[in-house]
Amino acid sequence: MISPVDLMSALADPTRLAALRLLWDGREHCVCELMTKLGASQSRMSRHMGALKIAGLLVDRRDAQWVRYRRNPDLDPAVAAVIDAVMALPLAQRKDAA
Repeated sequence: MISPVDLMSALADPTRLAALRLLWDGREHCVCELMTKLGASQSRMSRHMGALKIAGLLVDRRDAQWVRYRRNPDLDPAVAAVIDAVMALPLAQRKDAA
C-alpha cells in the first residue's frame, strides 16, 4: 500500500494531478491524448505517468507504439477516497485548474 507521504507527493504536482483527474474516469488514455489536453511534451508527460504508476495509482498497457494508462482497478479504497476528496475540491482551490 502507498504511504501517505508518497501519495501526497504524487498528488502535489499540478501536471500529475491534472492527468490523474483525466484518468480518474476509469477509461484508458494514451500519452498523446494527455499531452494534447494538458499542453505537455511527450517526455514530461511520460515522466509524470511513470511517477503515478510507481505510486500505484495507475496501470499501463502497451498497444503497438502507444502506452495507454488507466486508474489502477486494484487501488486501495482508502487511497481512492483520498483522491476522490482531492478531485472534489472547488475549482478556486485547485492547482491543476487551467
